[in-house]
Amino acid sequence: MTTSNEPQPANGQKPEAQSAAAVALLESVRRDLSSAALPLELPGVERARLDIRNCVAQLDDYILPRYRSLDAPLLAVVGGSTGAGKSTLVNALVGHPVTRAGAIRPTTRQPILLHHPADAAWFEDQRVLPSLSRIRGTVVGAPVPANQAGPAPDAAPISSLVLVGDPAVPEGIALLDAPDVDSISDDNRKLAGQLLAAADLWVFVTTANRYADAVPWKLLLDAASRDIMVAVVLDRVPPAAEAEVSEDLRAMLAREGLGDAGLFVIPEVALDRLGMLPAEATQALGTWLRNLAADAAGRADIARRTLNGTVKALSHRVELVADASEEQRRAAGLLGEDARSAYLDAVARILDATKDGALLRGEVLARWQDFVGTGEFFRSLEQNIGRFRDRVGAFFRGEPTPAIRVETAIETGLQAVIVDEAANAAEDADQRWRSDPAGRQLLGTDDLSGTSPGFDDAVAAEIRAWQGSLMELIRTEGQGKRAQARWLSFGVNGLGAALMIVVFSMTAGLTGLEIGVAGGTAVVGQKLLEAVFGEDAVRRLARTAREDLHIRCQNLLQAEQRRFLDRLDPDTGAGAEVLTGHALALKKLAGAA
Repeated sequence: MTTSNEPQPANGQKPEAQSAAAVALLESVRRDLSSAALPLELPGVERARLDIRNCVAQLDDYILPRYRSLDAPLLAVVGGSTGAGKSTLVNALVGHPVTRAGAIRPTTRQPILLHHPADAAWFEDQRVLPSLSRIRGTVVGAPVPANQAGPAPDAAPISSLVLVGDPAVPEGIALLDAPDVDSISDDNRKLAGQLLAAADLWVFVTTANRYADAVPWKLLLDAASRDIMVAVVLDRVPPAAEAEVSEDLRAMLAREGLGDAGLFVIPEVALDRLGMLPAEATQALGTWLRNLAADAAGRADIARRTLNGTVKALSHRVELVADASEEQRRAAGLLGEDARSAYLDAVARILDATKDGALLRGEVLARWQDFVGTGEFFRSLEQNIGRFRDRVGAFFRGEPTPAIRVETAIETGLQAVIVDEAANAAEDADQRWRSDPAGRQLLGTDDLSGTSPGFDDAVAAEIRAWQGSLMELIRTEGQGKRAQARWLSFGVNGLGAALMIVVFSMTAGLTGLEIGVAGGTAVVGQKLLEAVFGEDAVRRLARTAREDLHIRCQNLLQAEQRRFLDRLDPDTGAGAEVLTGHALALKKLAGAA
């Protein structure tokens, strides 16, 4: 909740309602960031994935906790380079040894949070830094009753936060001694970054000979982008160099947008036997911290300023994630289109092969001519269609095997066409994907350039199913009384074979006797069917049979293309628009508070 001395929001909304609305938005942002799918290995994707992790962590560690508890004590993180003297500084601020300082680096292996005992409830639960477990620590060297003793700070696991209550820490502010930002330990560096991102203000410690180091300045620039309050402690400064070094550091801070950062200089002095600085060395910094802690309104302003700056910075990172998500969606769309296009082209080629007469050569033509006869048969057809019907009808009734042979030849020829074109589509899709880095990643070492196992059998079964559907069409069409005698005289298999011949010879259904393939093959089939069903019915039968074949070919090849499409996560880039909307809402939130 907000403190009573906070100004009312300009929009007239009560502070509690405004805070609840902000929390609801931030929870939605966190949820959608966590579910953002960036599976494709595109340029820059690792940075986007890191942005997602960092955004979610900062929402959990700082932004959401602070919005939910605007009146919680300030968290001042003491950070800096290896050997800068952070632990020594913290010990000096509380007036006795609390954290371990020494020559072995890294010294601070475990984050230690010092707070006033009255503020313990704010830090003992998982309100801030929820990924770190809590351990109640003891002040190093201080006597503690046996039943209250906890582990010494550096004895705790690195995934925990050691809490130390100390009356020397002013109420309203807590000090967190963080690991080195440039530690040789990866875990320490990551933890230092996590802790600094959870800070309301930074006490940044550097030395006279390391204040221009790149790593600390990268973090200071991040602080500037968040508009966080920064106090810079220049440690171990030789008296003769104080003026020159301080002036140079102030100029650097001003150039980088940190001109209002407080600068505290600690001279190079000898430590006492406990490794403690003289009290006067940190008096100015201690007074500054106590004054902050004593001013409730000032603390609220600092928290609000840091929170607004952090939300503003978050909006920019969410915008970058949205752009990366959109790029993922475009890339996935192109890969999917490549696969679909390859197989759609294959379907088109199959249909072209089935309607231009290409199938009515070789074995199919030989079996058809065995079935209907040769020259004498055609002359009979031209002279008397009735006599032709009687002769062919008898032929059908007496010897049905030749019709079945036609069906078998058609099945074999059509199967070869479909399998060949499916293999061409697979090779085409495989080549397209391998020419794209994201596609290569999805394929890995798998070779999808051929048809899948069992595809030949699936094609044969589908062709037989199609032929069976043609026979059912013939049966259904022949149920009329007027056509019954003719239908019975020619037989279902014979009429079905004739319908297949017609289907495979017409570029756009039946268009008359002028289209014939292989010496009148289609003319014979068409004339035979017309004698039984009539011209309109034959046209309808051929159109229905072709559409059925088209659908079956599409289904076969769509099943094959799933080998590619199933490798694409359907949620890739799905939240791009939502994240873009969140980025805009976060900018408004940062500007409204």
